[in-house]
Amino acid sequence: MNWTFNVGLMPYGPWWRRHRKVFHDHFSPSVISKYDNVQLRNARSFLGQLLETPDDFLHHIHHVFASVIMEVVYGVKIRDSKDDPYVAAMQDSIDDISVAGVPGSFMVDFLPWLKYVPAWFPGASFQKVAARARERTHRLVVTPFNEVKAAVKAGTAQPSVVMSIINELVDDSSREEEERVAQNVAAVAYVAGADTTASAVQAFFLAMALHPDAQKKAQAELDAVVGPGRLPDFSDLPSLPYLDALMKETLRWHQVVPFGVAHTTSEDDEYNGYFIPKGTVVMGNAWSMMNDPTVFEAPSVFNPDRYLKNPELRSPYEAFFGYGRRMCPGRFFSDRNLFALSSSVLSVFDILPPVDANGNPMKLEYEPMTGFVSFPSPYSCRIVPRSLAAKKLILDAQIQA
Repeated sequence: MNWTFNVGLMPYGPWWRRHRKVFHDHFSPSVISKYDNVQLRNARSFLGQLLETPDDFLHHIHHVFASVIMEVVYGVKIRDSKDDPYVAAMQDSIDDISVAGVPGSFMVDFLPWLKYVPAWFPGASFQKVAARARERTHRLVVTPFNEVKAAVKAGTAQPSVVMSIINELVDDSSREEEERVAQNVAAVAYVAGADTTASAVQAFFLAMALHPDAQKKAQAELDAVVGPGRLPDFSDLPSLPYLDALMKETLRWHQVVPFGVAHTTSEDDEYNGYFIPKGTVVMGNAWSMMNDPTVFEAPSVFNPDRYLKNPELRSPYEAFFGYGRRMCPGRFFSDRNLFALSSSVLSVFDILPPVDANGNPMKLEYEPMTGFVSFPSPYSCRIVPRSLAAKKLILDAQIQA
């Protein structure tokens, strides 16, 4: 599938470290505040979309994260993700990896020599899937990077991670290789950031519709800290402990990548008396870590207060973003995205269960879907402005956005 661009799938070594360094240079805690305006502006636009067409909230969630990532990484502003070629390329690639990213999906995962078998051979249908995926991968990785590169040369490029990297490159024998690192980092930031965060926010909307008491607590905290006259921003984050606990509980309650990214042992190992040979596929069971009854009381219950009662409780960030030196370097950027969306939405909207033709509330259920990235099964809810003042605040924010 030619997903060799993805730092999460690269073998550990110098090539991997070069990619991690470039990624860290642009998404570490010390620099991510420079993207605050992009995240907040898109969050404000998101509120306007919810106000205008609340029934399309699932689409709007995907749109806002695609918009943020595209603007930050490539300097491209997306107006309608339904027809955007960049978003289409990303979704195609995510669809590919959602199946192939789960070890055991194809026989070649068990018998690696099958990769040499031609597509016409019985049982080698994966070759056709891979060939299609390689073409999609090219559109995802190469096309947007080359367009920014051309715009930089023409002097028309908008500020972005790619523009910044290109401007720092030196015209010497290493430039071609450095450009490859840059295009790889840009693509993995895009494909890894948009869908995973969208899954978390879909779970957040569902959790709010299912648990009105938690929603009201978060809204009361926002009202006390932010007030009715403005929308929250990142300066409010330290003063919103319940909202922070609510987001942690959302990530614990719904595991976006339940089994994480598959790892492979680089040498023989032993764990709890079990011998693990070199080359063994090892899965980190994030779902089990976040539903361990010896750690979490009533783990199936959505309860943000558990993180206020015990600040030392196992955080979902210990599993959500991977482990050790392979932990996702974009976690700080993602965390701020989640805050921008959740705080903005709860400030001005009530998220309620759907109603039937007679106006009676309908039952909602949490049913996670299978796949490399897990989404809640499609559901509906009502998204209603909390007041006329809240509605005015949304409309006023559209002018600024």
